[in-house]
Amino acid sequence: MILNASGCLDALEAPEVARALDAFVTKTVTPQPREGNRPVRIAETEAGMLNSIGLENPGIEGLLSAKLPRLAELGVPLWVSVGGFSASDYADLCAVLDGRAEVATIELNLSCPNVEEAPESAAEIVTAARTRTAKPLYAKLSPAASDLPETARAVQAAGADGLSLVNTIRGLALDERTLQPRLGHELGGYSGPALKPIALAAVYQCYRATGLPIVGMGGITTGLDALEFPADPTRRPRVGSAGNSPKSSPLVTSRTPRKFAGFRTGPGRCVLPE
Repeated sequence: MILNASGCLDALEAPEVARALDAFVTKTVTPQPREGNRPVRIAETEAGMLNSIGLENPGIEGLLSAKLPRLAELGVPLWVSVGGFSASDYADLCAVLDGRAEVATIELNLSCPNVEEAPESAAEIVTAARTRTAKPLYAKLSPAASDLPETARAVQAAGADGLSLVNTIRGLALDERTLQPRLGHELGGYSGPALKPIALAAVYQCYRATGLPIVGMGGITTGLDALEFPADPTRRPRVGSAGNSPKSSPLVTSRTPRKFAGFRTGPGRCVLPE
């Protein structure tokens, strides 16, 4: 099953790419519109990139009125990624989306490294969201959690139907002349090849801990990379992914679905098990 990573594909600008996916994942939406973090927001590194977008989005009303009807016309299942700054934010967003037939799945972005986190635990947020929607809920977790398998078990007990692993991990890039942070927000979320061993460990451990379906992502730049992501070596799930740019940024290109059509793997994000 091939999906894009949230925030890495504008389906309305590149509908032909979105239609080649098995499902499209929206950029994370919050209750109110957000302008995002101050520039500079992107910094390439020796082995990947840092981003500090800061959840720029039109807010839930903007998504529902201006984007969701057009996204539904793509003809692929829609996953909506939601974010907030309290458990009630997530719950309210899920309540609104629960009544929208266009939405197949809700992804709870519980781990954006570029904004302040909600004070509640991941499990408390999932509990609040679960009470407001019957739609499938996937919890997107950070690889920086002190005990990620325990967090995975907690969100499973709270009602999560699956996991998205992993989000980017916080990093810093310095200007070689001034030795000052290159990003306007100073810190950003790292993505790139060096994230793959971290992501693999997260997927492996969390599947062992929960048995939940897992959307695996992080540092995948080839189909062979993606084949490493099945968490249970004794099973042969159908594995898919969507692509990174040639420099390992999480950008989907029009050639990616074609490039891996036979292999059903490629850069970006893979879903397992089925």
